[in-house]
Amino acid sequence: AEIHYVGARRGIESTLLPATPFPHTLLDVVGLQRGISRRDLATNVRFGPLLLRARRRAGELLAGLDPRVVVSVGGYASLPAVLAAHRRRIPIVVVSYDRHPGRSSMLTARFAAACAVAFPDSPLQRAVVTGAPVRRAIRTVDRTGDRAAARERLGIDGDRFLLALTGGSLGSRVLNDAVTAFVRSHADDADLAVRHVAGPRFVDDIAVVVGAVVHQVLGYEEHMDAVYAAADLFVGRGGASTVAEVAVTGTPAILVPWSGAAGDHQTANAAWLADQDAAVLLPESRVAELGATIDRLRADGALRTELGRRAANAGTPSRRGGVADLVEHVALA
Repeated sequence: AEIHYVGARRGIESTLLPATPFPHTLLDVVGLQRGISRRDLATNVRFGPLLLRARRRAGELLAGLDPRVVVSVGGYASLPAVLAAHRRRIPIVVVSYDRHPGRSSMLTARFAAACAVAFPDSPLQRAVVTGAPVRRAIRTVDRTGDRAAARERLGIDGDRFLLALTGGSLGSRVLNDAVTAFVRSHADDADLAVRHVAGPRFVDDIAVVVGAVVHQVLGYEEHMDAVYAAADLFVGRGGASTVAEVAVTGTPAILVPWSGAAGDHQTANAAWLADQDAAVLLPESRVAELGATIDRLRADGALRTELGRRAANAGTPSRRGGVADLVEHVALA
């Protein structure tokens, strides 16, 4: 099958896609803003005209490509292609792996032949529980068999306790501050290593802690498969991708949902694991407790093992690759 990616000029895809072999088209489109600042209002005034132009461009693109199916993964960048596909009667599959779907997914689901969802209580129409789309490199992580090679790849001694942290694709100042404080308080700990993915916005602001502890600071993590294989404990946000990857790999995790997420959907995502005793959910309002929570889990290997086992059980649907099967079914129907 051939894949043509359609996204937004302002999205993270604008920096990630050029280095890949995938053909792609980036459209000039913006999302609706919830705020009432002058900048937000100016963006919202542009939303309609830009969307109409982007839909026309997407229609021209689809006319030339003649695809069997259009797959939407949500967000404002998906709207032009979905609207153009609906107009041309091209089947649409909406992929939504947030527990509380965003406004774009709720809208585009009305036109979809099927919706691939990660949670059985999804409100989307024609929902099929497929699990979340997770990269093959992550789906196939073997935390036991891959551990030694992963640690060598990351430059971490096999005997150290490895804490890995990521604050999402752009990073999190709140988590960076909390983890930096934790590492400073453990500067003399020769049995600890911390893989600290600070995010591109914040990496230059993080001072590496020098001492017996190993403190690796980087802006972007290119080896997440190795991180999941090597880590004894993972700290992350509650984004749908993070929750799915923790579950698929069976990694013991502390999840700190971003308090500013639309509709508090990150808390709902993280609660799906926490309610199954498959992760520890720590609200951002209690982030000051992160260090103590890490220490508690570090000292309790049996609890970490149980968290990982339950997470892996929850991640079973996502390991099956059901999203691709559903897309193929709709394309060939």
